[in-house]
Amino acid sequence: MANSNDLPQPPSAVTAAKADLNLAQLLESKSLERCPFPIPVGWFFVDFSDSLKAGELRTITLFDQEWVLFRGESGKVGLTDPFCPHLGAHMGHGGCVSGDHLRCPFHHWEYDTEGWCKQVPYGKVAPPIIKKQAVLRALPIQERYGLILAWFHPQHEPPTWELPHIAAMEDEGWTGSRRGSWTASTAIQEITENSVDVAHLKFLHGAPGIPPITAEYEGHIQRFNIGNGYIVGETFGPGSIGTVTFTQEGVSATLFSYTQPITRDKTQMNMSFRHQVYPEGSREQAIARKLIDHMIGAAEGETSAGFESVDFIVWNNKKYRHKPLLCDGDGPVLQFRKWFRQFYVADDATMRKI
Repeated sequence: MANSNDLPQPPSAVTAAKADLNLAQLLESKSLERCPFPIPVGWFFVDFSDSLKAGELRTITLFDQEWVLFRGESGKVGLTDPFCPHLGAHMGHGGCVSGDHLRCPFHHWEYDTEGWCKQVPYGKVAPPIIKKQAVLRALPIQERYGLILAWFHPQHEPPTWELPHIAAMEDEGWTGSRRGSWTASTAIQEITENSVDVAHLKFLHGAPGIPPITAEYEGHIQRFNIGNGYIVGETFGPGSIGTVTFTQEGVSATLFSYTQPITRDKTQMNMSFRHQVYPEGSREQAIARKLIDHMIGAAEGETSAGFESVDFIVWNNKKYRHKPLLCDGDGPVLQFRKWFRQFYVADDATMRKI
């Protein structure tokens, strides 16, 4: 057996060494945190468009806080802070939709989907600020892919990138109604990092070998190719929207993921499984359906029972090592982490931990 000092030093290992990795850090795990990450910046899934009817209001938890989600009578969606700027009433408890506005139950002040106060039903002099700017925090909303998506930024900055065109969800000639949701007690970065951690495919999921991987990073987009084209993926933003396409014998099937950071240490993964329309009973249809069965099996952990994925067993119990001990077969983990840092807005002390 070769001495560990004789192993070739890949760029990732060299980078880790330059980051002052030392034995004391490796031996001490008590100070490690499970989820030191803030909520990242990006577009995120809120709910399915067809599940929120006109005039409906509900309270949800997302981005580590409560929000009020509502759809106005014209169909426009709002996602706002739940507490009225007037006297702090929770508008998700007793509030209602009035036309296209969110109405507070306490004094019937009303707010539009962008947070502007549009109605104070009493008094002669309204606060001057309500004529100048929105006074209730409301997140930018888009409806795409059959989903309601919200832009989150901790400092209320506007969107810096557009939602991509997803052929499997937006073009004609695609089919597939199968989808699943899984909740993990971890942060979204830990989940997205799996896309480049190819070694775990063999040892955790039981793949026959460790496939080769290439990964490219361009702005807010990550692209990866695993197994020389067998698995090709794109991630937009911090893992919030992405596609993974499996190809076999010239036939492809696509997994569309839309992930939600519920809190800093709770993430919901949502996936839709799609393939192009093929003639009923055809070879292509059989292969596409088999690929989708495989993708769902991979999401569930292949040999695990039900929806208790082997990935989740790891995620739900691991701690984050910001200076990991890596070898040359681990994939571009540090390159991924460097790219992912752009989605955080936090103080220096927090950034040093991630």
